[in-house]
Amino acid sequence: MPFYYPNWINDFWRIMGIIHFSDRDHFCIAAEKRFDEEAIRAFCTREGLAFYDTACEIRRLRDNASDAFLEVVTPTDIPALLKRIPLCDTVVTTGQKAAEVISGTFGCDIPPMGGCVQVEFLSRPVRFWRMPSTSRAYPLSLDKKADAYRRLFPGK
Repeated sequence: MPFYYPNWINDFWRIMGIIHFSDRDHFCIAAEKRFDEEAIRAFCTREGLAFYDTACEIRRLRDNASDAFLEVVTPTDIPALLKRIPLCDTVVTTGQKAAEVISGTFGCDIPPMGGCVQVEFLSRPVRFWRMPSTSRAYPLSLDKKADAYRRLFPGK
């Protein structure tokens, strides 16, 4: 994948469009049923957004991507990543497995859906958020998902 959430039927970039531009189609190239990678990269650079997986190696226990059927074989070294990004003060997960990895890393509870907990990392506060999935398979309307994600961006 050249960037995160490239799947046309995933609503992550539509949610960002709603929150930041009041336009769900801001990052869409509708005629081609794809997202505008160049606009997304510029937006993420401007807003200071970074993406990474919480596992470097997983095993699918069944032939689908449901978290219930994923085994984390090698978790990502989250502390090493955060050491390289000293201005990072927020970590966000969208899946149960990812939330479990982060909670295990920080030794904290998993936040409620749409909520956060504050943890301490290298003497700096880090907010750990648990957001709803942006997959259309997750049973929540696009507007309600956008409302949840809006909490990550005060003033939007």
